[in-house]
Amino acid sequence: MSTAADKHLEIFEKDQNVFNVLFEAASEGIIVVDKNQNIISSNLAADRMFGYEKGELKNKPLNLLIPPKYRSAHPAHFKGFLKDSEKRQMGHGRDLYGVKKNGDEFPVEAGLNPFKIGEEQFVMSLIIDISVRKEAQRQITDLNNELEDKIKVRTKELEESIEKLQKANKNLELEVKRRKEAENRIKTALQKEKELNELKTKFLSLVSHEFKTPLSGILTSVVLAGKYKLEEHQEKREKHLNTIKSKVHYLDNILNDFLSIERLESGRVTYKFTSFNLSKLINEVVYNANVTLKSGQNIKYTRDIENIVLQQDEKILELVLSNLLNNAIKYSPEDTLIRFEIEVEGKIIRFKVTDEGMGIPEKDQKHIFERYFRAENALLNQGTGIGLNIAKVHLENLGGTISFSSKENAGTQFIVELPIVKE
Repeated sequence: MSTAADKHLEIFEKDQNVFNVLFEAASEGIIVVDKNQNIISSNLAADRMFGYEKGELKNKPLNLLIPPKYRSAHPAHFKGFLKDSEKRQMGHGRDLYGVKKNGDEFPVEAGLNPFKIGEEQFVMSLIIDISVRKEAQRQITDLNNELEDKIKVRTKELEESIEKLQKANKNLELEVKRRKEAENRIKTALQKEKELNELKTKFLSLVSHEFKTPLSGILTSVVLAGKYKLEEHQEKREKHLNTIKSKVHYLDNILNDFLSIERLESGRVTYKFTSFNLSKLINEVVYNANVTLKSGQNIKYTRDIENIVLQQDEKILELVLSNLLNNAIKYSPEDTLIRFEIEVEGKIIRFKVTDEGMGIPEKDQKHIFERYFRAENALLNQGTGIGLNIAKVHLENLGGTISFSSKENAGTQFIVELPIVKE
């Protein structure tokens, strides 16, 4: 008496010649099973993949090719597939494995294709051994881990270089300490990043580019200043010390910008609103900006502001105004005037910073407050492209606004408006 499997095999073999050429020519493994999960046919690629001789799998149960730990659950999955029979990828979203005749397991991909011959139902499975692909993925993961380790080494080398710079000149201890604290905050933010995404790549590139030139200038000036030991060399010593101070001030501004970005992105910005005299803040901002002035440049600013008292975040306002003044200095040529005007109108205070510099090309103006954006005519100047973005976000959080007008090669004016009292 013939079994159901024999009947299915007989039905299939009547039309098997239709499949023989396709089966044996295919590079993928092909296995055909009946509704009872008995193997009706397999091609040479499938036999070799699972370690069997030609025809050895015929009329064997499909479970023979499934690892033991998955066999109990497989019949239910198979019946569910026959019930909603349609072409599909097997095991979508999870790893699949086959087992060879010698017991070795290996990763596979399998596509299921149902079909009928007469009234009998069959399933053809196309099977691919993906061991090579899995090994390649493992190697990629190892390379990514190796890259992370290299970044940590580079970061450590940067720390050691900064520590050497701190020892080279005791006159800069306070400034270097502040810079070190800001660096540590940035590094803490970087350590939280688990993936080497585009933002991290751009950040590392900016740090490398923007720190290299100022640090080289500082080290050179330290060495040269040490050579002028006589009293009559005081003027030369002061020249190099001013260079060092200017470079450190520039680096401090960059670090403050990166620190602000980290706080804004993490949502850890806490504004501290106090009452303060505006004249003290303006004098400090202008004093620090004077350190970076080019030859012949001059800042003309409103001085009769002794009686103006604000209730705002003093440090954030200092950061915004310093950024605008430093930009005016950086993007203006020598022997030019920078105007810094202050106006009070009702409950609003207005700051205007006007320069005679290169201006902003019209096609770039709509992007000027975007993070990391730099106008086409400013690409050769030092800068990170984040200062104006930080200023805009802070001012909006404080209830203020920032706007500008500019013409290429004719200068730029930035206008900041802020409530005198933050409600």
